[in-house]
Amino acid sequence: MAVQALSKPGCCWDRAQMTAAPAIILARPQLGENIGAAARAMKNFGLSDLRLVAPRDGWPNEKATAMAAGAADIVDGARVFPTLPAALADLHLILATTARERGVAKPVLTPAEAVSRLRAAAGRGEKTGLLFGSERSGLDNEELARAHAVITIPTSDFSSLNLGQAVLLLGHEWFRAADTTPPVQIDHGGLAHPASGEEMEHLFAHLEGELLKSGFLFPPDKAAGMMRNIRAMLTRADFTDQEVRTLRGMIVALSRGKHRPSAPGAPLTGDNGADDIPPGTG
Repeated sequence: MAVQALSKPGCCWDRAQMTAAPAIILARPQLGENIGAAARAMKNFGLSDLRLVAPRDGWPNEKATAMAAGAADIVDGARVFPTLPAALADLHLILATTARERGVAKPVLTPAEAVSRLRAAAGRGEKTGLLFGSERSGLDNEELARAHAVITIPTSDFSSLNLGQAVLLLGHEWFRAADTTPPVQIDHGGLAHPASGEEMEHLFAHLEGELLKSGFLFPPDKAAGMMRNIRAMLTRADFTDQEVRTLRGMIVALSRGKHRPSAPGAPLTGDNGADDIPPGTG
């Protein structure tokens, strides 16, 4: 099942940083479908340099193209190398992924630390790469020996990841490090706008007046504190202008005792008050 990702092209990341993205090197990949899934993951997160080392089923591979979906350009642009040293020849920093303890003395990095080092190297003008092993056995000791450090992706009890999943996770980590999307975004819809300070002040004044008339703000010496709390509560709601108008219509309806009949289809005994807000306050 396809999942639609949130995307706002051109507004939420630094494209200059994306041009320094690491190469993705797949050592001895077995299934064309997994190569296609890796290409698709690369496309999601601004990676484009796909390098294949001795793919088992040869290249090109129709199954890889089919699995890549909208990332066929990544598959078409993939470069095939007969040996790993040839694939790594122009790279200055290589980080390898593994979930197994191989007995090779290498720094073991989290994905976040790995991306930090990749970006630092790219900032110095160095070319970088992420190295992934075959689906069956991962990277062997000879392959790991050519990496400067090892990345281990934290998992629960089951540590084995599909090749495409591993590329996706590290690609997302790379992308996220340059993402400038605000941590919280509020969509008010196409027709509504955030309520202005003036609209909110009119709402507070209207509500306070009715609460005073009803005797809710009692005892009088507590009224100011109660209104501060109510103001804070309503401000947190981040209302739109339309929502403020609706609330004020509700206040009017409640203050005048208007109500809708309970019998289905019966005529209304009053309007909702939305157009009957006290003059000079809206």
